[in-house]
Amino acid sequence: MKFKYLVLAISTITLTSFTRENKKEKYSNIANVVFQSSEGEKLIAKSDCVACHKIDKKLIGPSYLDIANKYADSEKSISYLSNKIIKGGSGVWGTIPMAAHATMKKDEARTIAKYILSLKK
Repeated sequence: MKFKYLVLAISTITLTSFTRENKKEKYSNIANVVFQSSEGEKLIAKSDCVACHKIDKKLIGPSYLDIANKYADSEKSISYLSNKIIKGGSGVWGTIPMAAHATMKKDEARTIAKYILSLKK
């Protein structure tokens, strides 16, 4: 009986030693993909946008995907959305107004608008 277990253990070790899969490389590649984020995502995470918006679900305001699907990916839309981010407003998506972000820099608002429009499906 002990001999059977010994043979089983040796054969298991032998078979597993011939695998060519490099697990360390496999998991490090996955980690690189998971943690990549754009500048727009980083700016959104730092601001109060997440209190009212989600990527794919309506909260208080529309989802980022709804916004991306409503507006063309153009310079005109980027300018319009970045101004809306800074000045706030209401009436486009309902009666609840979007708060102004007057302290946000214009280039940061443009980066956020570009990121939102890049989500278009």
